[in-house]
Amino acid sequence: MNSPTLPIPSDAGQRGTHGGTPARFPERSGVLRPALVLFAALTLVTGVLYPLATTGVAKLMFPFQASGSLIERDGKVVGSTLIGQAFSSPQYFWGRPSATGPMPYNASASSGSNLGPTNPALRDAVVARIEALRQADPGNSAQIPVDLVSTSASGLDPHISPAAANYQAARVARLRKLSLDNVHALIQAHTERPLIGILGEPVVNVLTLNLALDEAKQQ
Repeated sequence: MNSPTLPIPSDAGQRGTHGGTPARFPERSGVLRPALVLFAALTLVTGVLYPLATTGVAKLMFPFQASGSLIERDGKVVGSTLIGQAFSSPQYFWGRPSATGPMPYNASASSGSNLGPTNPALRDAVVARIEALRQADPGNSAQIPVDLVSTSASGLDPHISPAAANYQAARVARLRKLSLDNVHALIQAHTERPLIGILGEPVVNVLTLNLALDEAKQQ
């Protein structure tokens, strides 16, 4: 004999598991409003107030650096102390080789050569740079500093070592009809010392040195 079927309450599928209390879900408007307020507040703080504050402090305390460390001559920007430039005339100091493409010191394509030490292309490039330096100064038999024949990791390095600058000093002095002492003095004046005397190594900014050469009187 079949047992009688008991009626199922219409809200049974909505009851929770604790004491038969119906499950409740938070209203959508109660979650959306705080989320939108938080989103707007963070956007204002991190996207507007923080950039304005940091830019203002930088402009106030470090105006030259905050503007890109740009160098001007006769009212025109000629470069930046942070980005190297390619100099090929033997009357100028040459900087480090650059592997950026399609042109050297391309700030929008910062890169090293990515050539391994056993790659023949790297050897050929170094040999070509050595030959160019020897041809520009045939009477100079001194050892060539390594930074004059090797690229930096960024391809934008604006500096060379004091040794690299001194290697080129006699060539520049001869072609510009300047005294060697005067050229060495310019190198010393544009040598940047290590931070607080211990961080980094002395370096020479090639662009500022070459600009100083153009301003130097022939002796």
